[in-house]
Amino acid sequence: MENYIFQFLNHLQVTKNLSSKTILAYKGDLLQFLSSEKSPLNPNIYGYITYLTDELKLKDSSIRRKIVTIKNFYEYLEFQEVIDVSPFSKLKFKFRQEKRLPKTLPVKEIVSLLNCFDMCPDTLSDFKKLLYIRDAALLDLLISTGIRIGEAASITLNDIIYSERTILIHGKGRKQRLIYISSPVTWERLGSLIKCRKKVRNNNYLFTNSKGKPLTIYGIESIYKKYVKKANITKSSTPHYLRHTFATNLLANGADLRSVQEILGHSSVSTTQIYTEVTTNRKKQVLKKYNFRNKL
Repeated sequence: MENYIFQFLNHLQVTKNLSSKTILAYKGDLLQFLSSEKSPLNPNIYGYITYLTDELKLKDSSIRRKIVTIKNFYEYLEFQEVIDVSPFSKLKFKFRQEKRLPKTLPVKEIVSLLNCFDMCPDTLSDFKKLLYIRDAALLDLLISTGIRIGEAASITLNDIIYSERTILIHGKGRKQRLIYISSPVTWERLGSLIKCRKKVRNNNYLFTNSKGKPLTIYGIESIYKKYVKKANITKSSTPHYLRHTFATNLLANGADLRSVQEILGHSSVSTTQIYTEVTTNRKKQVLKKYNFRNKL
């Protein structure tokens, strides 16, 4: 069955143009499923769902993703005539859609984070000064644009369009979009980093680690944690909070949903709509002005 899995994954990569991360997630889901099945050609799907729910205690969204992956795999086997009928042909599932509000940081905490880069200490060595310039540009970019940390990690010097103050972002599903750097301070910090990178051009990536290699998402998370501690803000926060904060404040300040969707790189506007639930300032204004109870 493992050979069929690799054939299926290759089929997806060719026909669906999926990213390597998505393919890797599909592979993990399928191998996990097969390792739990004694008879893969005649699997106990309901039993597997019970296992995911009761023993692994996975969230509904994770279970749904795994079942969709397995369903597509067996439909592929049916199409290739490896099996006569997919075990999913007569099965129906209904998963609860868990609605979790995005977690954000208060604006005052964003300010505290940015204040970490008010002035570069003169006592820093040239090497540490370079890291300081990198960190300032990186965190300011995440705050100013709401891009994903994986997208930030993949930015190269060739992706920067200097005359337009824009950056070409390589998003999920190999989709590209242009992001305009509206903040002069953010653009200035990026400019400082670009000058440094051009002097030490061991590769073409904008953000590199202390060894000169491209930053990974784990490297970015580590940098974020460092400045969370320094700024004394919400310890449990992650870099993704910056994306949520960016989107929420765009909507709160009057940006339309469709524009926010395009800026964030969401494939569906329904994904963006979740941010309308946390724009409390606008709700307060409406309720203060229009709620009949206020006048009773």
